[in-house]
Amino acid sequence: MSDAAQLTISEVRAAAEAVKAAIDRHLAAVSAPAEADDTDVVTAYEELAAAAIAYDQILYEVYDEVTPFEVPGDEGPGTYTGPEQPEAISVLIRRDYLIADPKRLRGQAERVESSLTPGGGAEGGVTAAIGVIFGEYEPDEIAARCEEFGLEEGDSTLWVAATEPTDPGEWLPEPFDGADPQLLICRFDVSEVYDDDLDGHDTDG
Repeated sequence: MSDAAQLTISEVRAAAEAVKAAIDRHLAAVSAPAEADDTDVVTAYEELAAAAIAYDQILYEVYDEVTPFEVPGDEGPGTYTGPEQPEAISVLIRRDYLIADPKRLRGQAERVESSLTPGGGAEGGVTAAIGVIFGEYEPDEIAARCEEFGLEEGDSTLWVAATEPTDPGEWLPEPFDGADPQLLICRFDVSEVYDDDLDGHDTDG
């Protein structure tokens, strides 16, 4: 085994030991007589979350495996401050794609829009093709068929947040400016870091 491989494996073991130590500190903090909002508990929780994330990431890098643990997002549990029975919700979705095959993307767009210059030689060919594809197909269909369109899936996230009922068109000029983390009910992330769909993060504890 090479020195580099031994070093990498030792780093995984060190990360695992860090998780064990963080678990011990967290247990000691939560089992000690203290107020519910004791800062020692909060600190131990944050250290345990950071150690678990670090271990999960290096475990995936070295062994292509992940842990079964869910680690809440940066906001932590109990930060939801919205109404118990919201009158409305907003669903905010971000999906990232790499343009893996510009020619395929352009070809698919040309099948939809005959006015595009064949072969995509014109300036702005890819951006024009993107406009055609996203104008013709629903986002969910593009997500399901992204390889057909010459796209490669990147990370994605879906947030469900409480909101107030609005008049039609009221927020359209600035649709994503009102994403308040304290109104976030749950979120669902997909990332190659975890190589799978992370189950919903329930932010109301």
